[in-house]
Amino acid sequence: MSPAPRFFVEEPLSVNTRVTLPAAVAHHARTVLRLREGDPVVLFNGLGGEYRAQLAGAAAASGPVQAEVTGFDPIEREPSPRITLIQAQAASDKIDWVVEKAVEVGVARVIVTAAARSTVRIDESRAARRLQHWRELAIAACCQCGRNRPVAVSIAKSLADALGQAREADFKWILDPAAPRGLPPARPGAHRVSLVVGPEGGFEPAELQLAAQAGYEAICLGPRILRTETAGLVAAAAWLALSGEFS
Repeated sequence: MSPAPRFFVEEPLSVNTRVTLPAAVAHHARTVLRLREGDPVVLFNGLGGEYRAQLAGAAAASGPVQAEVTGFDPIEREPSPRITLIQAQAASDKIDWVVEKAVEVGVARVIVTAAARSTVRIDESRAARRLQHWRELAIAACCQCGRNRPVAVSIAKSLADALGQAREADFKWILDPAAPRGLPPARPGAHRVSLVVGPEGGFEPAELQLAAQAGYEAICLGPRILRTETAGLVAAAAWLALSGEFS
């Protein structure tokens, strides 16, 4: 039996109540997945845990789709290390990939930042639209992979701004193929990590220096040079594995 479809509903949820699904969620349930009245679904609102429910009124061609909430499961699927991925701006399809896969891997936050060598720039008029798109991708990835807390996605106007947004991290690393060392041995327990990934052409020396002044240590990921859309995901997955999250 395939698992019940999961939907994000940004409103209070409780057992033995009926909730009206948002229009986009209702369309996906009715038109894309072709769910019908009585079909099981799972709802989550980002506040922890997930709710078992059954659809009501999905058979009609139009009108609201509701769900009867029948149970609650307090399950959490968040890794103990809280990883912030600071990703330099690249082609839109690459950032789409990074956001989606970062959610699946277990990253807690993604910050897309401008960088000197970024081949793509986001002007002010497009920033809000791109950010909304990435947030929707993150929610969809949460629905797919089972996470119950949506991953935060934001845009930083500069690397300095992005580093400031992650100033609270316990461990700070910037990826640099020329760095003399790789990931250090993992330390058990809950901690906050910030990983910084450059654009296709890498960071300029001044940007590496800026990160160093903010407490970031340059690390490499072995002898092979990874693409910008690959490096952060590999680093995050490696750190989670070293921390025992995949054991």
